[in-house]
Amino acid sequence: MTIDYLLIPAGYLFGSISTAIIVCKLMGLPDPRTEGSGNPGATNVARLGGKKAAALTLLGDMLKGLIPVLIAHAMQAAPLILAATALAAFLGHLYPVFFGFRGGKGVATALGVIYGLDWRVGLLTTAIWLAMALLFRYSSLAALTAILLAPLGFLWLWPEPAVIAAMVIMTAMLYWRHRSNISNLLSGQEGKISFGKDNTK
Repeated sequence: MTIDYLLIPAGYLFGSISTAIIVCKLMGLPDPRTEGSGNPGATNVARLGGKKAAALTLLGDMLKGLIPVLIAHAMQAAPLILAATALAAFLGHLYPVFFGFRGGKGVATALGVIYGLDWRVGLLTTAIWLAMALLFRYSSLAALTAILLAPLGFLWLWPEPAVIAAMVIMTAMLYWRHRSNISNLLSGQEGKISFGKDNTK
């Protein structure tokens, strides 16, 4: 159906809503694009406003990936349209049209997309992130490991070529967006997670 193709631009526009910027404005915090690491994501918002602001940002970013994919599922879109909608929502977060194409790194939105596509792969990806985070206490390492294995999760649980291709593209782009984190990990300069502590500066 022709209307199904509208899901793709709609997914991009929905993904373009910057949760970090909205949360910071509502809570009277600095613009996350100009403070801290300069990244409009949950980790930087945690530095600027603490756990509550970070949790709201994380939830919003996940929903940006989850909702468009669930709508595509509900409309029984073909796998290619479903995969394209998922990828469009992810790209919207990375390059939001409403905010000068300056978006976040994509971890939370990617996780929302994965849950929307197949909740089983979502749970598997979350479990990998938690295990890596608890073992090594590097959020970026946990995210990079979890997203790297996500396409394999789909290959195992839902081997749909279009979906796997979309996940491979998302993984590659997420790694590109995390190149500074990868450099810091390799040099031993990446900050660790402090469980149980507020990250407010």
